[in-house]
Parts: sequence; C-alpha cells; structure tokens
Amino acid sequence: MLLTILGGCGAWPGAGQACSGYLVEHDGFRLLVDPGYATVPRLLERITADQVDAVFISHGHPDHCADLNPLLRARALPDDPPAPLPVYSLPGALDAVLALDRPGMLTGAYVLHEFTAGDRFDIGPFHAQTRLLPHSVPNAGIRLTTGERVLAYTGDTGPSPEVVNLARGADVLLAEATYADLIPEDSRRHLSSARQAGRQAREAGARHLLLTHLQPGTDATAARAAAGAEYDGEIDIAASGLEVDLS
Repeated sequence: MLLTILGGCGAWPGAGQACSGYLVEHDGFRLLVDPGYATVPRLLERITADQVDAVFISHGHPDHCADLNPLLRARALPDDPPAPLPVYSLPGALDAVLALDRPGMLTGAYVLHEFTAGDRFDIGPFHAQTRLLPHSVPNAGIRLTTGERVLAYTGDTGPSPEVVNLARGADVLLAEATYADLIPEDSRRHLSSARQAGRQAREAGARHLLLTHLQPGTDATAARAAAGAEYDGEIDIAASGLEVDLS
C-alpha cells in the first residue's frame, strides 16, 4: 500500500499548498481520499483523471471535497469519457458540491455509494471499516486494510476513544491536527491538536503518525514536538508530495 499526500492544509490552502487530499494505491488500484481545495492539480501531476478508480470522502466540508467537482468535470467533458467513478460518502454530504453544475451535466461521471458511519465494505482491494467521529457535521473516519497493512484516517474529529479504536495497531495513523497544542474553546469538541493525536497514536499502538489538516500558519515544528511529547514513534507532517510505503 502506497500513500501519497496531495495536500494537508486545514480550512483553506496556504500559498502554493492544498487542503486535505490523499492518494492510496495498491495492486494498481487508485483510491482518492478527500479531494479538498487545490488537490486535483497535484493529482494530475501524477496520474490522469480517468486513472482514479474510486473516491472516498470523510465529510462534506469543502476543504475535504470541493475538488471532486473539477475531477468529475475532467472525466465527464472529454469526447470519450471513462466509466462512472464510484464515490463513497455519508448521506447528503456531497449535495452541495454535486449541485455546482447544471442539472445532469455530471450525472454520467459518477456513481454515488452512500454509507452509514460504522459500515464495512470493500473498495477495490481495500477493506474499509468506518466509524462516526465527532465534528461539526457528520464525519466518518476510515480504516483501510490490505493483507496485513493498515492505514487509519480520521477526517476531522474532536477527541474521542473511537479514534483509538479506529487506529488500533495501524501501520499509519493519518490524524487531523488543526492546532499544535491549545485548541480554541469553541472548537474543542470538533477539532484536534497534534498533542491529542500523539496521545491517541500511543494508545492505539500505531507505528507511524502523520499529522495533517494543520491550519495555515500553524508551526509544523511545534506540532511535531507536541505530538512527540505523547508518542515516541515516527512522526511526520503531511506535506504535499510526501510518499509513505506501508509495505
């Protein structure tokens, strides 16, 4: 399993960067997870739009799904469009982004598979387990398994024991860490810090922690240090272009 970071900014893309977006590959199958703002140009530097085999979206905030629109346009508008793209999301999460174009324009470009958080299903070679994690809108964390390799991804979440359950024994925990340490009071139920991510990685026994969704302006060095105060495993920041080979 190969994970490529397309972007890791939270809320909006910093200059020259992109929001949440992750390409997960195994046995030639390419799964795009959370195509947030500015991720499609980075995706298209690596593969063509018709080489994406499926999309999974954790929740409906635009920094996690806005670039589904240009991806579908790139598949729908050529003279010889590819087969419809399977798109997995929670019910209603994509209503806004799918309504950006005139009715019917993109209908043939995708097949929407709505699921309930807690469901288990297969996406190509990946077995997916989902969990409802606390956020300001419904958010599904996902655990992707191929053979003995496990990638856990939180989407956006406040502190929850379900994060530890999601990431138990994972090779990589890709964890939202909007803030390095202190979280504004009005966001404490809905977002996490790098320190919390480190604590959860330790409790889960995850082998590698990737901090993502850092809000632009967050000090990456401080975030890494805060996570390292709780977790003594490998820690990286999810920067665009980073590749992690789970095999």
